[in-house]
Amino acid sequence: MFDGKFRQSVDAATAPVGRGLVRAGFSADVLTASGLVFALATAWCIGEGYFIVAIILLILTGAHDLLDGAVAKASQRASQRGSFFDSVVDRVSDAVLLGGVAFYIERHHPGELVLLPFGLVTTFFLISYQRSKAESLGLAAKGGLMERAERLVMLGVALLSPVIFIPVLWIMMVLTTLTALGRFWRVWQIAARPAPRTVIERTPRSHARRARRLSRSARH
Repeated sequence: MFDGKFRQSVDAATAPVGRGLVRAGFSADVLTASGLVFALATAWCIGEGYFIVAIILLILTGAHDLLDGAVAKASQRASQRGSFFDSVVDRVSDAVLLGGVAFYIERHHPGELVLLPFGLVTTFFLISYQRSKAESLGLAAKGGLMERAERLVMLGVALLSPVIFIPVLWIMMVLTTLTALGRFWRVWQIAARPAPRTVIERTPRSHARRARRLSRSARH
Protein backbone atom coordinates (compact mmCIF):
# COMPACT_ATOMS: atom_id res chain seq x y z
CA MET A 1 0.00 0.00 0.00
CA PHE A 2 2.77 2.43 0.96
CA ASP A 3 4.78 1.76 -2.22
CA GLY A 4 1.74 2.12 -4.40
CA LYS A 5 0.18 5.32 -3.00
CA PHE A 6 2.73 7.34 -1.05
CA ARG A 7 6.17 6.37 -2.34
CA GLN A 8 6.59 9.34 -4.69
CA SER A 9 5.47 11.84 -2.04
CA VAL A 10 7.78 10.36 0.58
CA ASP A 11 10.71 10.25 -1.87
CA ALA A 12 10.18 13.94 -2.63
CA ALA A 13 10.07 14.76 1.09
CA THR A 14 13.17 12.74 1.99
CA ALA A 15 15.29 13.88 -0.98
CA PRO A 16 16.55 17.07 0.78
CA VAL A 17 17.38 15.04 3.90
CA GLY A 18 19.28 12.56 1.75
CA ARG A 19 21.32 15.36 0.18
CA GLY A 20 22.10 16.75 3.64
CA LEU A 21 23.28 13.35 4.89
CA VAL A 22 25.51 12.94 1.84
CA ARG A 23 27.10 16.33 2.53
CA ALA A 24 27.64 15.20 6.13
CA GLY A 25 29.56 12.17 4.86
CA PHE A 26 27.00 9.38 5.29
CA SER A 27 26.59 6.60 2.77
CA ALA A 28 23.56 4.43 2.04
CA ASP A 29 25.37 1.27 3.19
CA VAL A 30 26.25 2.90 6.52
CA LEU A 31 22.60 3.80 7.11
CA THR A 32 21.49 0.30 6.16
CA ALA A 33 23.97 -1.29 8.55
CA SER A 34 23.20 1.11 11.40
CA GLY A 35 19.50 0.40 10.87
CA LEU A 36 20.23 -3.24 11.65
CA VAL A 37 21.98 -2.18 14.87
CA PHE A 38 18.88 -0.25 15.91
CA ALA A 39 16.72 -3.26 15.03
CA LEU A 40 18.85 -5.43 17.34
CA ALA A 41 18.45 -2.89 20.13
CA THR A 42 14.70 -2.73 19.50
CA ALA A 43 14.42 -6.52 19.67
CA TRP A 44 16.27 -6.59 22.98
CA CYS A 45 13.95 -3.95 24.46
CA ILE A 46 10.88 -5.86 23.25
CA GLY A 47 12.17 -9.07 24.79
CA GLU A 48 12.80 -7.31 28.10
CA GLY A 49 9.40 -5.62 28.05
CA TYR A 50 10.72 -2.05 27.68
CA PHE A 51 7.99 -1.18 25.21
CA ILE A 52 8.24 2.62 25.26
CA VAL A 53 11.97 2.54 24.58
CA ALA A 54 11.33 -0.10 21.92
CA ILE A 55 8.90 2.23 20.14
CA ILE A 56 11.52 4.99 19.99
CA LEU A 57 14.15 2.59 18.66
CA LEU A 58 11.67 1.13 16.17
CA ILE A 59 11.02 4.62 14.79
CA LEU A 60 14.77 5.11 14.38
CA THR A 61 15.03 1.71 12.68
CA GLY A 62 12.33 2.72 10.21
CA ALA A 63 13.98 6.10 9.64
CA HIS A 64 17.23 4.44 8.63
CA ASP A 65 15.34 2.16 6.26
CA LEU A 66 13.53 5.15 4.79
CA LEU A 67 16.59 7.34 4.30
CA ASP A 68 19.15 4.90 2.92
CA GLY A 69 17.46 5.00 -0.48
CA ALA A 70 17.36 8.81 -0.43
CA VAL A 71 21.08 8.91 0.37
CA ALA A 72 21.86 6.44 -2.43
CA LYS A 73 19.99 8.63 -4.94
CA ALA A 74 21.51 11.86 -3.67
CA SER A 75 25.03 10.46 -3.85
CA GLN A 76 24.33 8.99 -7.31
CA ARG A 77 25.79 5.71 -6.09
CA ALA A 78 22.70 3.53 -6.28
CA SER A 79 23.86 0.07 -7.33
CA GLN A 80 22.73 -3.51 -7.54
CA ARG A 81 25.07 -4.39 -4.68
CA GLY A 82 23.55 -1.72 -2.45
CA SER A 83 20.03 -2.84 -3.33
CA PHE A 84 20.93 -6.45 -2.55
CA PHE A 85 22.51 -5.46 0.76
CA ASP A 86 19.47 -3.40 1.75
CA SER A 87 17.07 -6.22 0.90
CA VAL A 88 19.03 -8.81 2.89
CA VAL A 89 19.36 -6.51 5.91
CA ASP A 90 15.61 -5.84 5.83
CA ARG A 91 14.91 -9.57 6.07
CA VAL A 92 17.42 -9.98 8.92
CA SER A 93 15.86 -7.02 10.74
CA ASP A 94 12.39 -8.54 10.41
CA ALA A 95 13.63 -11.84 11.84
CA VAL A 96 15.45 -10.08 14.69
CA LEU A 97 12.41 -8.00 15.66
CA LEU A 98 10.14 -11.03 15.73
CA GLY A 99 12.80 -12.88 17.70
CA GLY A 100 12.40 -10.21 20.37
CA VAL A 101 8.63 -10.68 20.20
CA ALA A 102 9.04 -14.44 20.62
CA PHE A 103 11.32 -13.94 23.61
CA TYR A 104 8.78 -11.66 25.29
CA ILE A 105 5.90 -14.08 24.63
CA GLU A 106 7.91 -17.02 25.95
CA ARG A 107 8.52 -15.10 29.17
CA HIS A 108 5.04 -13.72 29.75
CA HIS A 109 2.70 -16.03 27.80
CA PRO A 110 4.27 -19.52 27.96
CA GLY A 111 2.76 -22.18 25.78
CA GLU A 112 1.80 -22.53 22.13
CA LEU A 113 1.39 -18.77 21.71
CA VAL A 114 5.14 -18.58 21.11
CA LEU A 115 4.40 -19.98 17.63
CA LEU A 116 2.68 -16.71 16.68
CA PRO A 117 5.96 -14.88 15.86
CA PHE A 118 6.98 -17.92 13.79
CA GLY A 119 3.80 -17.55 11.75
CA LEU A 120 4.42 -13.83 11.37
CA VAL A 121 7.99 -14.18 10.13
CA THR A 122 6.80 -16.84 7.67
CA THR A 123 4.23 -14.50 6.14
CA PHE A 124 6.72 -11.60 6.16
CA PHE A 125 9.25 -13.61 4.19
CA LEU A 126 6.58 -15.02 1.88
CA ILE A 127 5.37 -11.54 0.95
CA SER A 128 8.92 -10.41 0.19
CA TYR A 129 9.75 -13.57 -1.74
CA GLN A 130 6.65 -13.28 -3.91
CA ARG A 131 7.67 -9.79 -4.94
CA SER A 132 11.29 -10.68 -5.69
CA LYS A 133 10.37 -13.82 -7.62
CA ALA A 134 7.68 -12.06 -9.62
CA GLU A 135 10.01 -9.19 -10.50
CA SER A 136 12.70 -11.66 -11.60
CA LEU A 137 10.09 -12.96 -14.06
CA GLY A 138 9.29 -9.46 -15.26
CA LEU A 139 5.97 -9.26 -13.42
CA ALA A 140 4.70 -6.54 -11.08
CA ALA A 141 4.01 -7.66 -7.51
CA LYS A 142 3.90 -4.54 -5.37
CA GLY A 143 1.00 -3.51 -3.19
CA GLY A 144 -1.12 -5.13 -0.53
CA LEU A 145 -2.38 -4.24 2.91
CA MET A 146 0.78 -5.06 4.86
CA GLU A 147 4.04 -4.23 3.16
CA ARG A 148 7.10 -3.61 5.29
CA ALA A 149 6.28 -0.01 6.27
CA GLU A 150 2.80 -1.00 7.43
CA ARG A 151 4.18 -3.94 9.39
CA LEU A 152 6.59 -1.72 11.30
CA VAL A 153 3.78 0.72 12.07
CA MET A 154 1.52 -2.05 13.36
CA LEU A 155 4.32 -3.47 15.50
CA GLY A 156 4.71 0.01 16.98
CA VAL A 157 0.98 0.08 17.73
CA ALA A 158 1.28 -3.31 19.47
CA LEU A 159 4.06 -1.91 21.65
CA LEU A 160 1.84 0.86 23.00
CA SER A 161 0.65 -1.42 25.79
CA PRO A 162 1.13 -5.02 26.96
CA VAL A 163 -2.67 -5.24 27.09
CA ILE A 164 -3.06 -4.89 23.33
CA PHE A 165 0.27 -6.48 22.37
CA ILE A 166 -1.02 -9.99 21.61
CA PRO A 167 -4.36 -8.93 20.03
CA VAL A 168 -2.57 -6.56 17.63
CA LEU A 169 -0.11 -9.31 16.71
CA TRP A 170 -3.06 -11.56 15.81
CA ILE A 171 -4.53 -8.78 13.67
CA MET A 172 -1.15 -8.43 11.97
CA MET A 173 -1.10 -12.18 11.36
CA VAL A 174 -4.48 -12.04 9.64
CA LEU A 175 -3.59 -9.00 7.53
CA THR A 176 -0.19 -10.33 6.43
CA THR A 177 -1.77 -13.64 5.47
CA LEU A 178 -4.37 -11.79 3.40
CA THR A 179 -1.58 -9.75 1.81
CA ALA A 180 0.35 -12.88 0.86
CA LEU A 181 -2.76 -14.52 -0.59
CA GLY A 182 -3.75 -11.38 -2.48
CA ARG A 183 -0.26 -10.94 -3.92
CA PHE A 184 -0.17 -14.58 -4.98
CA TRP A 185 -3.53 -14.24 -6.74
CA ARG A 186 -2.51 -11.04 -8.58
CA VAL A 187 0.74 -12.52 -9.84
CA TRP A 188 -1.02 -15.77 -10.76
CA GLN A 189 -3.53 -13.82 -12.85
CA ILE A 190 -0.86 -11.70 -14.55
CA ALA A 191 1.28 -14.75 -15.31
CA ALA A 192 -1.71 -16.44 -16.98
CA ARG A 193 -1.90 -13.73 -19.65
CA PRO A 194 -0.19 -14.34 -22.99
CA ALA A 195 3.34 -12.98 -23.07
CA PRO A 196 3.79 -9.95 -25.37
CA ARG A 197 5.11 -10.90 -28.78
CA THR A 198 8.64 -9.63 -29.23
CA VAL A 199 9.14 -10.84 -32.79
CA ILE A 200 7.48 -8.80 -35.51
CA GLU A 201 6.05 -10.99 -38.22
CA ARG A 202 7.16 -10.09 -41.70
CA THR A 203 4.53 -9.25 -44.25
CA PRO A 204 4.83 -10.39 -47.88
CA ARG A 205 5.77 -6.83 -48.84
CA SER A 206 8.57 -6.72 -46.27
CA HIS A 207 9.83 -10.06 -47.54
CA ALA A 208 9.93 -8.63 -51.06
CA ARG A 209 11.87 -5.54 -49.92
CA ARG A 210 14.36 -7.71 -48.05
CA ALA A 211 14.82 -9.92 -51.14
CA ARG A 212 15.54 -6.87 -53.32
CA ARG A 213 18.13 -5.57 -50.82
CA LEU A 214 19.87 -8.92 -50.75
CA SER A 215 19.84 -9.07 -54.55
CA ARG A 216 21.43 -5.60 -54.85
CA SER A 217 24.09 -6.43 -52.28
CA ALA A 218 24.91 -9.65 -54.12
CA ARG A 219 25.44 -7.75 -57.39
CA HIS A 220 27.88 -5.38 -55.69
